[in-house]
Amino acid sequence: MGYLSLLRVPYVVRLLLGSLVGRLPSAMAAVAIPLALRENGAGYAFVGVAAGAFAVAAAVGGPVLGRMVDRVGQTRVLLPAALAAAAGFAAVAVAPGNPYAVLTGAVLAGAATPPLEPCLRVLWPNLVGPELLGSAYALDAAAQELIFIGGPLVVAGAVALASPVAALWAGAALGVAGVLFVVTAPPSRDWRAPFRSTDWLGPLRSRALLLLLAGLTGAGVAIGTLNVLVVSYAEEHRVFGGAPALLALNALGAMIGALLYGTMRPAARPARRVPPLAAGLAGGYALLCLLPAPPLMACLMIVTGLFLAPLLTVTFALIGELAPRGTVTEAFAWLVTLITSGTALGSAAAGFVLEHASAPWAAACGAAGAAAGALLLFAGRRRLATGRDDATAGDVPETEDVPVAGDIPATEGAPAAGDVPENRNA
Repeated sequence: MGYLSLLRVPYVVRLLLGSLVGRLPSAMAAVAIPLALRENGAGYAFVGVAAGAFAVAAAVGGPVLGRMVDRVGQTRVLLPAALAAAAGFAAVAVAPGNPYAVLTGAVLAGAATPPLEPCLRVLWPNLVGPELLGSAYALDAAAQELIFIGGPLVVAGAVALASPVAALWAGAALGVAGVLFVVTAPPSRDWRAPFRSTDWLGPLRSRALLLLLAGLTGAGVAIGTLNVLVVSYAEEHRVFGGAPALLALNALGAMIGALLYGTMRPAARPARRVPPLAAGLAGGYALLCLLPAPPLMACLMIVTGLFLAPLLTVTFALIGELAPRGTVTEAFAWLVTLITSGTALGSAAAGFVLEHASAPWAAACGAAGAAAGALLLFAGRRRLATGRDDATAGDVPETEDVPVAGDIPATEGAPAAGDVPENRNA
C-alpha cells in the first residue's frame, strides 16, 4: 500500500515522470555521440575523447549547478541549463564531422546537464511527508534504472527509423521537455533553500558527508568494472543478447531490490543501514570472480543489482541528514559526480586488466572497489551516526518561514529524513 499511497500524492507522478524524461539524454549520449561520430568517419580515439569530454564535463558541472539551485531556486537554473545542453547536442548533430564543433558541443551538453536527479530528491521530504519518504526514495532509486534501459532503447529506435544524428536531436528535445514538465509544477517552482551557505566548501565541509561520498565511490568503481567485464564475457561465451542483455538483468535486479526494500520498515537509522548494505554489494560483486556459465551468470547479474538500489535509497536519506543546511541540492549532485567518477575509474581499470591479465582479475577489481567502500563506511559508522556534525557553520537564514523541502531541521523529537516511525500503518 505504501507505493499506491505515494503515487496518489499530488505532483508525485508528474515530477517523477518529468525527471525521468529529462534525464534520458544523459543515458542516450553515451551511445548516440559515438554512433553519430562513427557514422561520419571518426576514429575510435576521437570517439573516446568526445565521450570522455561529455562525461567529465557532466561530473564537473553537476555540483556547480547544484550550488546555483541552492542559491536561486530550481526554475532559474534548470530551464537555462536544459536549453544550453540542448544547444550542445544540436552542435554535435549539425556538424558531427567537425572535431571542434563536436568537442564544444559535448562539453556544453555535459556541463549544462540539468541536475534533475538532486532537484527531485530535495523535493521528496515535504512533498510526501516522513511516513512515505522511505518509499519515495526507493521508488526514485528503482525508476533510475529505467533511464539506463530506456536511454539506449530510444537511441536504437532513432537509429532504426532515421540515423544516429536523429538520436542527438531526440535527446535535445527530451531534455527540454522533461525539464519543462518539472519546473512548471508548483513544488519545483516554489522551492527555495531556507539557508544560504557562505562557505565555499558548501556540503563538503561536513566530514561525515565526505566519508559517505567516498564510500559510495567504491560502488561506482564496481559498476564501471561490470560495464566492461560483461562485454568481454558476452563475446567469449556468445551470450544471447550480448552485454546489453546482461546489464539489463543487472538493472532488473536493482529495481527488484529497491521495490522490495521500499516495502520494509527497518527500525535502524540510515547511518546503521549503510555499512551492511555496502557489504552485501561487495559480496555480490565478489561472486562475479567465479565467472560461471551463462545461466548462472544471468542469476549473478540480478544478485549484483539487488543491493545497489537499496544502498542508494538509504544514502539519499542519509545525505538529507548530513548535508549542511542550504547545500542539500549540491550534496546530491556531488553523489552523482563521485559515483560517475568511480564508474570511469572502474571501467579504465577493468579495460587495462583485461588487456594485460584475465577476466577473473578484472572482476576482482570491481569486488575490491566495492569492498574498499564498504570497509570505509564500516570504519566510519560512528561518524555517520553523528548526523550534521557541523551543519550550521557558515549558514545565513534566508527566511523565517517554515522549512522548505529537502532541509529538515534537526529538532528534538523530529524524525530525521528517511526515518519512518515504527507504528506507521500505510
